[in-house]
Amino acid sequence: MPAHARRSGPPRSRQEHPGRPPANRSRAGRPRTPRTDPARRAAYDVLRAVADRDAYANLLLPALLAERGLTGRDAAFATELTYGTLRGRGTYDAILAACSDRDEIDPPVRDVLRLGAHQLLATRVGRHAAVATSVDLAKDACGPRPSGFVNAVLRRVATRDLEGWIQIVAPDRARDPSGYLAVRYSYPRWIVDAFRDALGPDAPAEIEAALAAGNVRPEVVLALSPAGPPDPDAAGPLPDGERTRWSPYGFRLASGDPAPLVAGGLAAVQDEASQLAALALTRTGVPGRDELWLDLCAGPGGKARLLSGLAAARGARLVASDVRPHRARRILETLRRAGGGNHGVLAADGRQVPWSPGTFDRVLVDVPCSGLGSLRRRPEARWRKTPADVAGLAVLQRALLNSAIDSVRPGGVVAYVTCSPHLAETRDVITAVTQDRDDVTILDAPAALPEVPALRGPGSGFAQFWPHRHGTDAIFLALLSRLPSGAA
Repeated sequence: MPAHARRSGPPRSRQEHPGRPPANRSRAGRPRTPRTDPARRAAYDVLRAVADRDAYANLLLPALLAERGLTGRDAAFATELTYGTLRGRGTYDAILAACSDRDEIDPPVRDVLRLGAHQLLATRVGRHAAVATSVDLAKDACGPRPSGFVNAVLRRVATRDLEGWIQIVAPDRARDPSGYLAVRYSYPRWIVDAFRDALGPDAPAEIEAALAAGNVRPEVVLALSPAGPPDPDAAGPLPDGERTRWSPYGFRLASGDPAPLVAGGLAAVQDEASQLAALALTRTGVPGRDELWLDLCAGPGGKARLLSGLAAARGARLVASDVRPHRARRILETLRRAGGGNHGVLAADGRQVPWSPGTFDRVLVDVPCSGLGSLRRRPEARWRKTPADVAGLAVLQRALLNSAIDSVRPGGVVAYVTCSPHLAETRDVITAVTQDRDDVTILDAPAALPEVPALRGPGSGFAQFWPHRHGTDAIFLALLSRLPSGAA
């Protein structure tokens, strides 16, 4: 029987006693048998690690499931609880505040309540089971004292469905549209405003679709190797799935584990928009030589892998660089698995590069960013990032773009890529850099991807992918050409 279909018994109503042993110990001092099923406990432990240690759910959860032997329906239920609760946190917190008489709730208890609210409002778990198992989880994880509080709050939550609660707890839409959308779709207000600004004139018609798409768990998309794996027999046949709409190397999994394909060098997990951004760089014509390409911020290596194969097909060589040595080693291993490329990998700060100016014919600079374009993959990021983080990243992004332009020869091309639609990380970075230089011009990025519709982003010549338009991450792309000396 799957974890979500069973419960550990009725809620316990005994009062705490000063002489009673701790919740996880018996009177004899022996460990108690946990009341909570393993799937719910795994989800709770991930939520606590995200809050206490800034852990990444997409990295921790698979490891925890493997460590605890959770597979099949139990693993799927733990995954739904974890990601669903992280995505809905803002909405659930507003509802829990309306159902609680406390101004402050201890963080561990709050995570129990969030998990319970998600089960009650967004899953098919029965009301009684959702409340009872949450009370059991509170006893196991927090001790017996908060269990009555958890029981009372979740019973209040269970009196309405999600839509009913949103009508009560969300601000009035006409008076505070951003506040309403923030509660309905569970985003910080500043991200709602940032998405609206990035959508520009299309915002009134698209803002809700954009926010809703960020709450849909994405499918697994692979980038097949242009060169083919060094050992095709090691990877085996492709699993169930289909080719992506626009990238000739994209493959969308319907089921199955991508790990054998990745280990065999046949594919790497990579969003279709990321693949297309790399392809756009290769489609832009450059006069004269076309022999040496650079991936300036190459970690974790997805775009470098694709570019290496495409460069090799043209007789060119890719150099991949990353500031962290351990990431540079991972990139090298990724490129070796993919096979067929002529490449070099080094560890270097992209702002203080070891090569001479004008060394490369093509440069990709996929800058560190807020990650607001991939919130459907990393739902906790929306609660970690702040406007101050974006402002700080913009300084780094401008420095890296300047370095990329310096690294390309006159007549060469630079692709500026970031996984964010925030104007401070996209249009504003390009505008600030190009206004201070007279040796660069902005090219028409959407023209390099004519097969992709509705791609024109904010400002002249920029491309902006969106989950609700393209089914991809919200990747931004700008293409720039280094002008010959004196051309300006």
